[in-house]
Amino acid sequence: MKKRGLRFYTKIYFKIIAQDIKSKMSYRADFIISTIGMIFTNISGFVSFWILFRNFPSINGWSYHEMLFLYGFSLVSITPVQCLFDNNWSLRQQVYTGDFIKYCFRPINLFFYYQSEVFDIKGLGQLAFGIGTMAYSWSKLDIGFSAFMLLKLIVFLITASLIMIALQNAAAATCFWIQNSFYVLDLAFKFKDYAKYPITIFSPVFRFIFTFVIPIAFIAYYPSYVVLRPDEVPLLSWLSPLVGVVFFIISYKIWMRGALKYNGTGS
Repeated sequence: MKKRGLRFYTKIYFKIIAQDIKSKMSYRADFIISTIGMIFTNISGFVSFWILFRNFPSINGWSYHEMLFLYGFSLVSITPVQCLFDNNWSLRQQVYTGDFIKYCFRPINLFFYYQSEVFDIKGLGQLAFGIGTMAYSWSKLDIGFSAFMLLKLIVFLITASLIMIALQNAAAATCFWIQNSFYVLDLAFKFKDYAKYPITIFSPVFRFIFTFVIPIAFIAYYPSYVVLRPDEVPLLSWLSPLVGVVFFIISYKIWMRGALKYNGTGS
């Protein structure tokens, strides 16, 4: 098989995504209602922080606006998994019905082709809300701004998103081996709710789990340190990009191993 380069995959990706967006926009009412629902869901999180901090000036040393920044950071960092990897939710059904076999005969990377088939455009509303929340809290924290700091923020946001992507990839891939894999995927996705809180508010046992076993602390807590507290950045924060890349590669290999062993028999 001829080796395909980045230019080839980029061109193919945008062609596939364009078709998916066209099909979704044919049901505009559904798109608008879903987008509004997602925005209000995120607003409820914003309001919950406001209510909480009316009674407490800080939580374990984290102020209201620092917590808001963490919340916005987590929203932005989990947006890629929602927009670009939403097809993982359909993987279980595709495998059990045997429809997944159609992806095995294309002369391109199997993982790329399957994931690029769906783009959840509603996630862009979440992205905008997350950026707005970070910008608002940033202005209130008076931590300054520079091009270098913005560059660090972008790099750490991208690599932080790889953690959530890796969790979902690995969880979705369990459908190649176990039947009730939906519960594994659903559980992995719900872990994102813990990412918006400082890891220090949890017990030592959960700190260890959320750092070294299920590394959701790298979705927002550790990487956000480079902006929130640049003078006291822990080592794990600087390791965030490496952790993100390593976990993504591991999840990719798990996903591909299951996919390549798939025999298309269905359920």
